[in-house]
Amino acid sequence: MHAKLDTARVFERIFKIYGDQFTLLIPTALVLFIPVAVLNGLVWTSGGLLAYALSSLIAAIATYWYQGMVVEAVRDILDGRRDQTIGGLFSSAAPFVWPLLGAGILAGIGVAIGLVLLIVPGLFLLTIWAVIVPAIVIDRVGVLDSFGRSRALVRGNGWQVFGVIVVLFLVQLVVGGIIKGIAGAASDDSFAGYAIGDLIARVLIVPLSAIAATVMYVELRRLKGEPLAEDVGAPAGPLPPQESPPAATQPPPDVQPPVESPPGTRPPERPAG
Repeated sequence: MHAKLDTARVFERIFKIYGDQFTLLIPTALVLFIPVAVLNGLVWTSGGLLAYALSSLIAAIATYWYQGMVVEAVRDILDGRRDQTIGGLFSSAAPFVWPLLGAGILAGIGVAIGLVLLIVPGLFLLTIWAVIVPAIVIDRVGVLDSFGRSRALVRGNGWQVFGVIVVLFLVQLVVGGIIKGIAGAASDDSFAGYAIGDLIARVLIVPLSAIAATVMYVELRRLKGEPLAEDVGAPAGPLPPQESPPAATQPPPDVQPPVESPPGTRPPERPAG
C-alpha cells in the first residue's frame, strides 16, 4: 500500500513556517493587497458588474503572484538553504507572473462553473488543482501542463488534500468574518471599514493557503519518490582520487634476463673461473 499524505505533518509545517516567516510574509502581502482592498471597498459601496469584474481580476493577479513568491520562500526554507527578502521574493516570481495569471483565470473559471452547476465538481477541481502554482514555479511547466501535473501529484491523496483545503477555508471564513466585522463596526465610513477589514483578512490568511500549496507539493513529490526540482541536474560530488597503476618494472640495463631452455634440454653450463 502506498503511503498517504500526513495531514498532521502538513499543518505542523504550515503554521511553523507561517510563524517563523511572519515578518517576511505579512509585509509582502500588504504591498500586493492594498489595491485589492481599495477596489473591494469601492465595489462594496458602489456596486456594479464592471467594478466587480475588475476587482476580481486584480485580486486574482495579486493572489497568484503572491503564491508564486511564497513558493520560492517556502522551498528555500524546507531545504534549509537561506532566508528570502521582500525584494528577492518579488524578483524571483516576476518571470512567472503571466503563467500564474493564466492558470489562475482558467482555474477560477473552472471551479466557479463547477460550484454553480453542482457543488461536487467544483470541489473536485479545487482539490486536483491544489498545487498548480508550485508546479509552474518549481517544475517550470506551462499553464496547461500545470493542471495535469497537479492532478498527477494529487492522485491517490485526494481526500487528504481536500481535508487540508477544507480546514484552511474554515479558518479563513471565521477569521475573515471576525476581522471584517470589527473593522466595519469601528468605522463610520462603510468604504473604509470594508476596505480595512478586507485588507487585514487577506494579509493574514492568504499566506496560509500559499504555504499549504507548497508544503503539499513537496510532500506529494516525496511520496511518489520524485527528486525535488532543485536536485535535478545538480553536479555530482568530487570523484575519489584514483590510484595510478604501478609502473612496469624493467631490469637494469647491465643485467640480462635468463634464457629459458627448450623442454627436455639441459641448460648450458657456465665456464669455470
